[in-house]
Amino acid sequence: VGFTFNLFFSSCILICSQFYASNPTRKVEVSLYLEVVVETNPEIAPASLWNRKDIVEFKNTIKKEGSEGIIKVGYGETVTVRVPTHEDGTCLFWEFATDYYDIGFGVYFEWTIADSNQVSIHVSESDDEDEYDETAGAEFFVDIFIFLGGNPALGDVESGGPPRAFRDPNKPRQDEIIPVYRRDCHEEVYAGSHSYPGRGVYLLKFDNSYSLWRSKTLYYRVYYSK
Repeated sequence: VGFTFNLFFSSCILICSQFYASNPTRKVEVSLYLEVVVETNPEIAPASLWNRKDIVEFKNTIKKEGSEGIIKVGYGETVTVRVPTHEDGTCLFWEFATDYYDIGFGVYFEWTIADSNQVSIHVSESDDEDEYDETAGAEFFVDIFIFLGGNPALGDVESGGPPRAFRDPNKPRQDEIIPVYRRDCHEEVYAGSHSYPGRGVYLLKFDNSYSLWRSKTLYYRVYYSK
């Protein structure tokens, strides 16, 4: 991710430098624009991941703690567990397992201030948020292109111009921490942690969209440390 961003950002700088030669009066405007974008998207540290063999004990513990840690993920569904950062915490931990079958899992960070520390669950049949994440960087490139005087019509794929990306400007920006992959969490407990990059909301995605017939029973736990 870091290499891709550096290559992408270098391309932006190259375009800006070429633009400066013919439009020196707009140099300050573009520089300030780039500086604001970089400052509002700090670098995200990698997550720590590990597995445990005590899957039976883990699921029994979750059952004893109540139904809040057990979710039925229907076939074709994606469940997103939204976990706000805690004012007294510095790191998020998660643990999860399933019955009988695997499930997709990934972690994202949303740069928004939650109204409370309450964990919430969102269920969707299609994960539109992933499409937004994948196009955010491309849209920034096109925004720079247009800001420097480029023609937005060149964004059409058939015209051979730069790709035009679309996202809801009212949605907060997200960063990918762990991409969504299928995990064999029916065989062992999957666990991990991540240091807070700032204030925001973690999105733990449990993806069963690839399953046409099977629902998955998910056992999970999230907590923070100081």
